[in-house]
Amino acid sequence: MATVANAESSACLFCRIVSGDAAAATVLAEPDVVGFLDVNPVFLGHVLVVPRVHYDTLTDVPADGLAPLFGQVQRVARAVVSAMGAQGTFVAMNNVVSQSVPHLHVHVVPRTKGDGLRGFFWPRHKYPSEDVMADVAARIRAELHETA
Repeated sequence: MATVANAESSACLFCRIVSGDAAAATVLAEPDVVGFLDVNPVFLGHVLVVPRVHYDTLTDVPADGLAPLFGQVQRVARAVVSAMGAQGTFVAMNNVVSQSVPHLHVHVVPRTKGDGLRGFFWPRHKYPSEDVMADVAARIRAELHETA
């Protein structure tokens, strides 16, 4: 269900990131969509793309909200490949089951052949340091700036 800034959305971590009330390594800030690094990435450069408006799941998004969201997911996927020297990306979302934050989010994960990712087991890791995270975010932002 869509919400705007209210008690429900202020409790949502991703709504707080979108509003600037919670810190994140933001790589994309568009009128309808925000992208930021996952703090527990599958691989460095793992980006979460979220609509600014709070929707719990994909089925809650009105049809006219899908094009802006997935247009930016496509842009982020291109930027992640280039910035991270990846061969491709894994793009996915969970709806309710395995959805750690109940705010629709699309995972864009850089992939390379032989990277060890198999099936739906997503081994998660922390960034080794804030500096590494900031560097990765800056590289992806630079690629997104190139495609703007």
